[in-house]
Amino acid sequence: MTQHIVYHIPVCPFSQRLEILLALRGMRDRVEFRVVDITKPRDPELLKKTRGTTALPVLETPDGQIIKESLVILRYLDEMLEGPKLRRTDPAEHAVESMLIAKEGAFTMTGYVYVMNQDPAQKDAHNEKLLALYRDLNDFLLTHNPNGVFLFDQFGLAEAVFTPMFQRFWFLEYYEDFELPQNGEYDRVRNWKAACMAHEATGQVTQEEIVKLYYDYALGAGNGALVGGRKVSSFAFEPHWKSRPMPPRDKYAGTASDKELGLVVPASD
Repeated sequence: MTQHIVYHIPVCPFSQRLEILLALRGMRDRVEFRVVDITKPRDPELLKKTRGTTALPVLETPDGQIIKESLVILRYLDEMLEGPKLRRTDPAEHAVESMLIAKEGAFTMTGYVYVMNQDPAQKDAHNEKLLALYRDLNDFLLTHNPNGVFLFDQFGLAEAVFTPMFQRFWFLEYYEDFELPQNGEYDRVRNWKAACMAHEATGQVTQEEIVKLYYDYALGAGNGALVGGRKVSSFAFEPHWKSRPMPPRDKYAGTASDKELGLVVPASD
């Protein structure tokens, strides 16, 4: 093996962080991405490499070392690749961006728990939990760069971490009608979010793709699990998501069928 390999799930936000870094450096070909189908059991050879763990992405170095956890891989590639670093070089500024990155875990978990909720009576509570985290991000950005767009002067490490989550939360807009209120409590984070998602290095996924592939998450079935009464996961590779119709927005009404979702492969003649 002569180059780094990343084993990843298609449309995975944690893998997209690495793709964003490589796009910013103009070094997409420096890493080989190998797709793992989460609708099927893990390859025994991959499990051997990871010592039985299934979380992805995983990076394999040219000398066979395995590196896990997306933030660890992201920082590793940032240091290993030649060229200007994505992280801030000033120690105090790097501390600030690290404090912001530390907020990502709760933000991500809250959004995913929200979309997977199956109790309509709990929707408002999930909505408020996420809004509270957005207000916290808004306050952080106002504290450290009140008049800017990004955390600092340009798209950086914190933006690479958060942007994939902003894009995944398209599923909340579609399935939960989630939106940031139009008031001053969210203006700074709204501008940051918009700038992150508009950046040319972050176009690996589309809203249509996220909504279609994450339909089963909206029904409470994550990581390729099957929804009751269905035989095909919305994360299936075939038929390709572009050929499928948009899923129904009312997630609380129950699942559409595999056929209605365009997940049935036409029989060959």
